[in-house]
Amino acid sequence: MPIIYLSPSTQEFNYYVNGGTEEYYMNLLADKMVPYLDASGIRYSRNTPDMTAASSIAASNAGNYDLHFALHSNAAAGEQAGKAKGSIVFYYPTSADGRRAAELVADGLKTIYPDPNLVRIQGTTTLGEVARVRAPSILLELAFHDNPEDAAWIKNNLDEVARILVLALTEYFDIPFFETENRRPGVVDVSYGNLNIRARPTTDAPIIAQAPDGAPLTIINTSNGWHLVNFNGTIGYANADYITLL
Repeated sequence: MPIIYLSPSTQEFNYYVNGGTEEYYMNLLADKMVPYLDASGIRYSRNTPDMTAASSIAASNAGNYDLHFALHSNAAAGEQAGKAKGSIVFYYPTSADGRRAAELVADGLKTIYPDPNLVRIQGTTTLGEVARVRAPSILLELAFHDNPEDAAWIKNNLDEVARILVLALTEYFDIPFFETENRRPGVVDVSYGNLNIRARPTTDAPIIAQAPDGAPLTIINTSNGWHLVNFNGTIGYANADYITLL
């Protein structure tokens, strides 16, 4: 199953025009993403508020992640200060995977941001969390926290934004999206051999583990005849016909 590095802003001195900081609200957004990530079987590591962009990049590069996802809110300079609005999803120009992830996130945000024409993607070679990480990467500037309307929109829509972001991730990884977990105990029930646990709910997906007959596992969710399961710490998909609910 996929694993991402989730990197909410550590910029504690970027203040919202209506109170609070970029670090606080982007970490709150990450908190709200976690239940959807868990329900959909997307594993994650995450930075902490005491880290910096540089240490977040180092931590990401020390792992083997399928996507680096940085969460930020924006501010304009000069004559546009307090006036600019909209969402920007940055990606590295030569990364096809990064561009695809950016497009999916932008497409999702267009369904909830007040003016979808102000949601766009943009290639960059200057942002460290895009240019200096090994994994395909995107950096989201959700909206402008120095603009009163954008700042209010961020604060009032964190739950829906979190849902949309994880939905985009499931589309990127080609796995089902689940709103909540529906955990139940189960046991493998095969007449011979082992039950294959796969990276996606299809028989041509890679096998990531095998569970013997009688092995206990936890069912997290179910979709179209496949259970999303946790077997000894490995999360993947198994054919529901070969699992008995307890």
